[in-house]
Amino acid sequence: MSSEDAGASSGPDDAPGTGANDEYHENAEQAVIAVDENDEEQGLVNRLDAHTGDGTRHRAFTSLLFDEEGRILLAQRSPKKRLWDTYWDGTVASHPVQGQTQVEATRQRLEEELGVTPDQYDDLRVTDRFEYKRYYMDEGVEHEVCAVLKATLLDTSLDPDPDEVGGLMWVPYERLYEHPRWYRQLRLCPWFEIAMRRDFE
Repeated sequence: MSSEDAGASSGPDDAPGTGANDEYHENAEQAVIAVDENDEEQGLVNRLDAHTGDGTRHRAFTSLLFDEEGRILLAQRSPKKRLWDTYWDGTVASHPVQGQTQVEATRQRLEEELGVTPDQYDDLRVTDRFEYKRYYMDEGVEHEVCAVLKATLLDTSLDPDPDEVGGLMWVPYERLYEHPRWYRQLRLCPWFEIAMRRDFE
């Protein structure tokens, strides 16, 4: 993990902002897993508390699905999201709950957000892990140890949940990295940009 990743400004899902008040209250009743720099558990922390002020380092994941031609499935975050609403992300990103592995959490979120079941993809695995910190304007912060998971989607049938996903797009992964100007109309989530950069370093 580079110091740039750990100290830069962040991440999948929360900060009190322009999103729906219902989601704000829902998040206030949830917890995330606080971790040290080695992703060792340090207990639970309220999800809102973890994403306000200076934040609390916690466990997260981003999962990237590819088709058999090497294109990545990008998902636009719903405008209802409280953090990075309408930004384009890797396929899914979230926080595991206590006792849940990153693979189990990814399987759950793929089905909940995109209607994708385990029989549709192959070789889901953790490929990387990094720490980063990002502020979302003046509304909140992410400080995460973020695992990266990848899989190949063999059956590309999708049934996205509009409360989670604003749009979907298949993009050639290497071209997205090598020619960012061609895609500058897409505002990319910072944790996805870090994961992609580390893939090609």
